[in-house]
Amino acid sequence: MKPYFQAIWDGIQSTRKGMALTWKHAWAARNQRSIHNVQDPDYFNQKAGIVTLQYPQQQIPTPVNGRYQLHNEMDDCIVCDKCVKVCPVDCIEIDPIKATGLVGTASDGSPIRLYAAKFDIDMSKCCFCGLCTTVCPTECLTMTSEYDFSVFDVKEHNFEFANLTPEQAAEKRALYEQFVKEKEALKEAAKTAEPATETSEEKPAPKPAFKPAFKPSFKPKPKPDPE
Repeated sequence: MKPYFQAIWDGIQSTRKGMALTWKHAWAARNQRSIHNVQDPDYFNQKAGIVTLQYPQQQIPTPVNGRYQLHNEMDDCIVCDKCVKVCPVDCIEIDPIKATGLVGTASDGSPIRLYAAKFDIDMSKCCFCGLCTTVCPTECLTMTSEYDFSVFDVKEHNFEFANLTPEQAAEKRALYEQFVKEKEALKEAAKTAEPATETSEEKPAPKPAFKPAFKPSFKPKPKPDPE
């Protein structure tokens, strides 16, 4: 019988300790904790108070150099494809279209000679390494402070930044193909016109080749007369 009552006593003691700790925190939680930045030295020294934030009305301040959701400013993008090449997880996909001339200039003065039919970033694949923002020559690709982009469907993590509609992209591609065909036709016409011009013009007579005057410095010996 002694082990039986000992187990009951241990249960009462553990319940008393647990409830004492619960009431202690409940009493200390009468006041709301103040919001501190994670970089403040007193951030982890708040021992009492309510820690739950009323999200999204209240949010913890994010660090300035934090790596969160990617954003691309297409007006400054020169479609150089460097971010695609450096991405270790292939989360960026670009479909460039060559232009027949200068499209425009970025904010830093860089010339834009390509269109982007597609500029998609799949944030479900992103590992937040920040390499794409480092190699971007115009700094149009940045990581924002937006850290909550949770969705019900993972397909919604694919963010599209292209500023061309599918119809406009097809028009630009067809225009460049026509430009290439016209350029090739001009080259073929120039090749066919070259022989006609050569036959019509009289070619000058070739100059005689230079022959050096060489005289032997010795005379051959006379042959003896046969007896």
